[in-house]
Amino acid sequence: MKKLLVLSLVLLTGVVFAQNTIEFEEYDLDNGLHVILHEDHSTPIAAVTVLYHVGSKNENPERTGFAHFFEHLLFEGTENIARGEFDQYVTNAGGALNANTSQDRTFYYELLPSNQMELGLWLESERMMHANIQNIGVETQREVVKEEKRQRVDNQPYGSWLQKMMYNLYSVHPYNWVPIGSMEHLNAAQLDEFMDFYKKFYIPNNATLSIAGDIDIAKTKELVAAYFGEIPAGTPVEQPTVVEPPMGGEKTEIVYDNVQLPAVMMGYRMPPQTSDDAYALQMASTVLSGGSSSRMYKRLVDQDQSALQVFSFPFSLEQGGAFITFALANAGKSIEDMMPGLEEEISKLQSGLITEREFQKIQNQMESRFVQSNSTMAGIAESLADYHTYYGDANLINTEIERYRKVTREDIQRVAQQYLVPSNRVVLRYLPKSEEPKAE
Repeated sequence: MKKLLVLSLVLLTGVVFAQNTIEFEEYDLDNGLHVILHEDHSTPIAAVTVLYHVGSKNENPERTGFAHFFEHLLFEGTENIARGEFDQYVTNAGGALNANTSQDRTFYYELLPSNQMELGLWLESERMMHANIQNIGVETQREVVKEEKRQRVDNQPYGSWLQKMMYNLYSVHPYNWVPIGSMEHLNAAQLDEFMDFYKKFYIPNNATLSIAGDIDIAKTKELVAAYFGEIPAGTPVEQPTVVEPPMGGEKTEIVYDNVQLPAVMMGYRMPPQTSDDAYALQMASTVLSGGSSSRMYKRLVDQDQSALQVFSFPFSLEQGGAFITFALANAGKSIEDMMPGLEEEISKLQSGLITEREFQKIQNQMESRFVQSNSTMAGIAESLADYHTYYGDANLINTEIERYRKVTREDIQRVAQQYLVPSNRVVLRYLPKSEEPKAE
């Protein structure tokens, strides 16, 4: 068990947030499954989660979209769970379930009344060992993913921005594509290719089982051993080792889309999420757009009135990522009206230290977010799994705030100078289709 520690987080408003140290136990089964258990009897709820260390970056470039496709496919059923019954087990027990896929992971969870926690273990062990991959399920989920792409990308204003951004930011690394992948690749894939993907990545030694909530740790260990202990280990998964060369200059693209207002997205390639510079960049993004008193908001929305919305955020990933700035033009304004303000605010961040008052404000914001991210059992279970998988240190759930506290004003200026430069960025300009030049 981890020792008890209290982090008192004081905001400028004078509000005090306190997070008790999150105690947990972690261990490995003989088959390599990493298990993390957090016992908390404050509410009669248990979160059962499994993180598989497979995302879109692990895919064959000729078969993109597989990781996200499997997020859907593995709700189809197993050898012991009929099609359509996976969800029913959880909802009938008064729980909820879902999953998500990123470039780096696929994450499944059940949130259940604590007296139904064993149900979650059974379901996840079935998913890991007995998935029933059949043509009927593959064809069904192909249509589901196509519809998701239509809704979220093809028919969504500015919906293609992330796909275009990553394609331009990364040329050889598999971050070049996004989890939704290619519909042509999914259509071309045969059943045996899906089965091979499952056998390669859905193995206990590529997974973290994280359980948080109203549980008895000793009893839970017995149940974990019973449900997962006999699942055979697979061949260890090797993560990509591709090294992306420097961009060597700014890339730009104009996108004529079904939009009413012009928008500009600037993406800067950034270091992995575990690096000290990634923490400094996150704090830099808060200086630029962390609320209505932030620099970009005050400049573009309040002062220039050139933008309806403006924000920046670090899209942090295991092996890299993108520092994104997004500005949506005000009515009657253009991208050219917004660009000077965006460029000048980034330049100010590079040329001078932020004020002590700004620095204190963003430190407080980081601390507040840190506490809020661990305010639910589902959040705790997910954080524990993430910290173990990406950082090799689940206890960062208690200590990560110290990484933010070590960031100085000089660090924020330095990372702005190093990363937020034109030679390291992609600029996407979204314009209404009505402005597209007519072909001669």
